[in-house]
Amino acid sequence: MTGVPAGFDALLFLSFGGPDRPEDVRPFLENVTRGRGVPPERLDEVVQHYLHFGGVSPLNRLNREMIAGLRDELDRRGRSALPIYFGNRNWHPMVADTLAEMVADGHRRILVFPTSAWGGYSGCRQYHEDIANALAGVGAQVSLTIRKLPQFAHEPAFRAAVADAVRQGLERFADGGAAPRLVFTAHSIPESADRSAGPADAGGGLYSRQVTDASAAVAALVGAEGFDVVWQSRSGPPQVPWLEPDICDHLRVLSESGVSRVVVCPIGFVSDHLEVVWDLDSEAADVASELGMEYVRVPTVGTDPHFVRMIADLVERYCDGGGDVTALGCGDNGMSCRKDCCVPVRRR
Repeated sequence: MTGVPAGFDALLFLSFGGPDRPEDVRPFLENVTRGRGVPPERLDEVVQHYLHFGGVSPLNRLNREMIAGLRDELDRRGRSALPIYFGNRNWHPMVADTLAEMVADGHRRILVFPTSAWGGYSGCRQYHEDIANALAGVGAQVSLTIRKLPQFAHEPAFRAAVADAVRQGLERFADGGAAPRLVFTAHSIPESADRSAGPADAGGGLYSRQVTDASAAVAALVGAEGFDVVWQSRSGPPQVPWLEPDICDHLRVLSESGVSRVVVCPIGFVSDHLEVVWDLDSEAADVASELGMEYVRVPTVGTDPHFVRMIADLVERYCDGGGDVTALGCGDNGMSCRKDCCVPVRRR
């Protein structure tokens, strides 16, 4: 078969997962929040968010659109015989089932692209655990090498894709009126989880630093004079401190300071899945409307050509046996890049 790389013979596109039917919503959310101390009333609230949109997450569809774009890009590069499989952490197609399918199809050296740019437990190390658990399900009857590709928050093509989206939003205000305030958002996490994000000898805070650094780089690319980094989608008990400010609270602060226009960029997400659509297009948009603010939420990178090419670049960098195997996030067979990196916070 032409186009098959010598080093790795398949790619696993690994994502978070989402329900495809209303009856799947509660089981899916229970998978996501298991062991995390999320109050039942918060779970009930999020169930209603999904039901508001028919009980279907757009995430699986959006991932398949990204996979289709990546397939076209790899074909263009002569990698037509490198198959792409799709698996999820929290809902079907589950990664364990997908890996079993890949092994049955004869694949033994597999690259994994996870749809998270960032360090931290949920954004990186947990994907290693997903791989390890799936590998345990396959058993020891075959010898496999499953290499997770590294974090990509620093990749110029990722930042260029975000900048493309931000420019679209800024153009909406190209009327000579007041300049909009640029606001970047990412998923909030407990402050304790952020302190444990990254190698233990690096002082923690890798996740929030990566988000802030990427936001600053994008702001520079689009020529923004100022920007803010805020957070969204917290789900833990109220007594546990999470990264702040929340996007809705921040919009109120901006309004009080005289800001009348905002461009909101969900830099922390690669797809317009339900948390983006609900938290930004519903809750935050409603707050902005109440405040009389002009509000534009820009697209996630998704199928932006810069982003698709970045994924293909990562694949090509590693698939023939090259690439930096010491890069943050890179690891084989469920082993994290550093023994003490992004360890989960012990829950009380």
